Amino acid sequence: MADRAATHTAAPTVERPDRLRNVVLLGGTGAGKTTLVESLALTAGALTRVGSVPEGTTVADHEEIEHQQQRSVQLALVPLAWQDCKINLLDAPGYADFAGERQAAVRAAEAALLVVSATDPVSAPTLALWRECRAAGLPTAIVLTHVNAVRVRLDEVLAALRDALGEGHPDTVLQLHDSTLSNGRLLGSVELLSGRRYGEPGDLPELDADRGHLVEAIAGEDDALLERYVAGEELDAPALAEALRREFLAGTVHPVVATAPPDGPTGTAPGAAELLDLIAAAFPSPLDRRDDLPPCDPDAPLVAQIVHTGEDPYVGRLSLARVFGGTLRPDTAVHVPGGADEKVTGLSCPFGRQQRPVPHALPGDLVCLAKLTTARTGDTLAADGLEALPPWPQPEALLPAAVEAHSKADEDKLSQALARLSAQDPALRVEQNPDTHQLVLWCTGEAHQAVVLDRLRSRYGVHVDTVDYRVALRETFAASSSGHGRHVKQSGGHGQYAICDLTVEPLPGGGFEFVDKVVGGSVPRNFIPSVEKGVRAQLAHGVLAGYPLVDVRVTLTDGKAHSVDSSDAAFQTAGALALREAAAQGRIQLLEPVDEVHVLLPDEYQGAVLSDLSARRGHVLGTEPGGPGLSLVRAEVPELELTRYPVELRSISHGTGQFSRSYLRHAPMPAGLAARYEHAS
Repeated sequence: MADRAATHTAAPTVERPDRLRNVVLLGGTGAGKTTLVESLALTAGALTRVGSVPEGTTVADHEEIEHQQQRSVQLALVPLAWQDCKINLLDAPGYADFAGERQAAVRAAEAALLVVSATDPVSAPTLALWRECRAAGLPTAIVLTHVNAVRVRLDEVLAALRDALGEGHPDTVLQLHDSTLSNGRLLGSVELLSGRRYGEPGDLPELDADRGHLVEAIAGEDDALLERYVAGEELDAPALAEALRREFLAGTVHPVVATAPPDGPTGTAPGAAELLDLIAAAFPSPLDRRDDLPPCDPDAPLVAQIVHTGEDPYVGRLSLARVFGGTLRPDTAVHVPGGADEKVTGLSCPFGRQQRPVPHALPGDLVCLAKLTTARTGDTLAADGLEALPPWPQPEALLPAAVEAHSKADEDKLSQALARLSAQDPALRVEQNPDTHQLVLWCTGEAHQAVVLDRLRSRYGVHVDTVDYRVALRETFAASSSGHGRHVKQSGGHGQYAICDLTVEPLPGGGFEFVDKVVGGSVPRNFIPSVEKGVRAQLAHGVLAGYPLVDVRVTLTDGKAHSVDSSDAAFQTAGALALREAAAQGRIQLLEPVDEVHVLLPDEYQGAVLSDLSARRGHVLGTEPGGPGLSLVRAEVPELELTRYPVELRSISHGTGQFSRSYLRHAPMPAGLAARYEHAS
């Protein structure tokens, strides 16, 4: 990466928060975000030549796993200097598995660039990301990529965007430039507000009409500005730019900029300068933030939040923090609310693999801190006495991967490695299942799972084997039964003598109940708890396939004891034997866990999802509106049918469906299916 960096390798700096721009790039996989970052970095002079996604040489994607998967798997910060501004570009992964990284980038940004491929401008992922931006209240501009593809017509693309994203007000999706395409190439454009020309715009007729449409849209509630325009008065570019900024910050207009990759590794990237100009002139600074987070004041007490944690082979743990209030300086002691104190050593600004030292971080800026020992992603770093900032939404990790250490050496390192990975990746959930005794890594999808397993191996040298994930089944009695437990042994010295008779009845949903109905003292009172203890031990081990036995009432009806040879241990054994005989004489039923499932998805996929849930033995409880264009489906589904559901729902809904699940109850398993599990160990 160093050979592509511009000659001025120092990190861009500003001295006032109003000169900062934090912008998150959002787009589906393949939309061209990473290539767009290369174009912007080249145009801003941060690179001398652009890198290639297939060759793994881009500044944003620098991990080996990203080169293997050919997509971003974590947020990347690329800071640029432009027109006296520092623009922090946050390249967020487009793939749904890494929604947690995307949400972290949204927390750190004041505005969004929705990157849209002109070949498929209103795809399902694009519409889903658009809804995310609207829900987060992010001012959003639209960047068109792939405009030089065959058969792309900009006017048709813009019309499709206005229809899909205009939400009944198509004028809110604004064309800021009239652009020239020739033989599929974007040659240049003219800015409609100022008349500034970029590249080779050529002949662009009817600029006055397009400019008039733009002015009417951005005038908004400014009646005076609109009257000046209607009266034929020439409006100066600064007044129009301020009107555009006001409406953009209010979320009432969404500018569109067309872009194309550079013509060669060091060529000009059409649309890149226009986009950087727009960000510098119209995008919000940290001073414009409108949420409940601390005010952007350099002299206030320090409040920052870690939005990403990574590892550097030479430096160790690197924590990317967004400063919200105060000024962060090296050698500062900070407090983690609810945790330990940390000492900030050096501060740096990332650029690909490089870490460039910076003297301080103003409120609103993003900076890397090295070697924090306990702070995790999402933690707050603050002056002592201040409260923690609220967390951002995290996707539910619902895809299980059961793993085992490959060797004893791996087993010794596995626990520590997973603890470090969990600190870096809040979307990863590590579980030691108490029922199946499996170590389970809960991930958001297959791509996330591949990243977790790769990082275990490549970062920490821990090799694991994936094994079949086991669902926690249960056993129960389907009908009443009786059992006789006889444990009588004599082998010199004290023998063992205990006999008991039990009746077992189903107790659906009632757990376990032990009843003493012994009469005449056939089982001495001091040994009755011993029988119960033996029964409970057998319940834990099961009586058919090794699954715990639940929901039964066990009644002790009779028994015999010996004045010398009876003991606590003997009656425990007799109780277990009696339960096993009752099972052998009766009918045992397997129970499977059933989850309550909520699926949120676009309306057009509702029919396919309902059919799929029925095929999974699901019982649909109902559907209801989940928001504009969205449906919420509620169903009860056996957990055995949900093991791969995160992957399969993503396929059905083209990556736009989301679901949550919660345990509801254990229910009888169909006999045909139960036969497959009756001989499990």
